[in-house]
Amino acid sequence: MDPTDLIDELIAREGGYVANPADKGGPTCFGITQAVAHAHGYTGAMARLPRVTAVAIYHADYWTAPGLDQVAAVAPLVAAELFDTGVNMGVGTAAGFLRRALNALNRGGADYRDIPAAGAIDPAALAALKAFLHVRRTGAQAVLVKALDALQGERYLALAEQRPADEAFLYGWLANRVG
Repeated sequence: MDPTDLIDELIAREGGYVANPADKGGPTCFGITQAVAHAHGYTGAMARLPRVTAVAIYHADYWTAPGLDQVAAVAPLVAAELFDTGVNMGVGTAAGFLRRALNALNRGGADYRDIPAAGAIDPAALAALKAFLHVRRTGAQAVLVKALDALQGERYLALAEQRPADEAFLYGWLANRVG
């Protein structure tokens, strides 16, 4: 699976330059935060971040580095969901959601062993994913995506409850990121 379409859809959703004072991430362009752009060597104004730079960052940091290319080889719908979650919440959070969901869906370890809930998309997580898909077969990806969406939605609600300024973003998060 080539992530180009996912990245294009994400950039279309994120839009161009945004400097919302309520966003603790600071100014963004194409959804890329200033801190992430600077970490990749970009030193210009965020309003002028080249789209090609944003695409390269998404591909490197949010697709290849967390191993979504490997997930996509066996579960493209799951990879697409993890990509979007990773961009919005961090790749570690997305990987944790996958690990938690796989553990909860293994019927008490009858289908495959639990894996540590925290961690990256590593060989253990990939093996659990493959086992889940093998055991559950038809519809397995869709069910797993629903579990990931449920975890993501709960996290958004918790963020809004913990930081009232995030209530300004809750509607959009739920409308554009969950389901």
